[in-house]
Amino acid sequence: MTTQQQLLVGHAARNNAEWCAAMCRSHDMAGEFGPQSWAAPSRTPLYYPDAVTLVPGADPAALVERIDTGAPGATVKDSFGDVDLSGAGFQVLFEAQWIHRPAHAPAPSSDLALDVVDDPGSLHDWAVAWDDGNGNADLFRPGLLDDPATYVLAGRSADGRIVAGAVASRSDQVVGISNVFALDGGPDAAWPLVLGAVHELFPTLPAVGYEHGEDMAAAVRHGFEPIGALRIWLHG
Repeated sequence: MTTQQQLLVGHAARNNAEWCAAMCRSHDMAGEFGPQSWAAPSRTPLYYPDAVTLVPGADPAALVERIDTGAPGATVKDSFGDVDLSGAGFQVLFEAQWIHRPAHAPAPSSDLALDVVDDPGSLHDWAVAWDDGNGNADLFRPGLLDDPATYVLAGRSADGRIVAGAVASRSDQVVGISNVFALDGGPDAAWPLVLGAVHELFPTLPAVGYEHGEDMAAAVRHGFEPIGALRIWLHG
């Protein structure tokens, strides 16, 4: 990893931790930033880690002390892929790559109409589309709409249905993209809408996020580059 990539990964990790903190606040859960990591003392919402490392070489023991490992299911986002938590009863759930797209990269176009969700009813409709019948649409709660750094992006078809979208999380140096979806066509159908929206809303900020597998390949097709490895650890 180059020095520039390490700097970008640091920005991406901090941005992602801020998004995790916003999601926790919307569920009335508290988290706290420390010098090496963000962590929540109680179990976080589904799909969201109990801790995110913010610097390389975070102390494993100090990290584990800040989260609840009393029951199975705690997760840690090892942002630099360099923390060994196996001795504390964790195993690697999956590995991924941080991704980066420069602010000056050309903005693609999309046939979908863009909305930035700003009311609870539309957020519910967005969450139902994002969930696609898996029963977890209530993960996205109205409190998210009060967070000034969170932008829920919705792509609507000609008949007004939400058929694609993502969440954009703004920080000082970058805008983080997560929860990318499209009901038809997968991420290749969603990315033109999302990147066009990000270019319009945040023209001077590079886009970051993390992906793996086929979703990673789709992100690369739309102008992202991998900049560093991360791991998700699961306490068993």
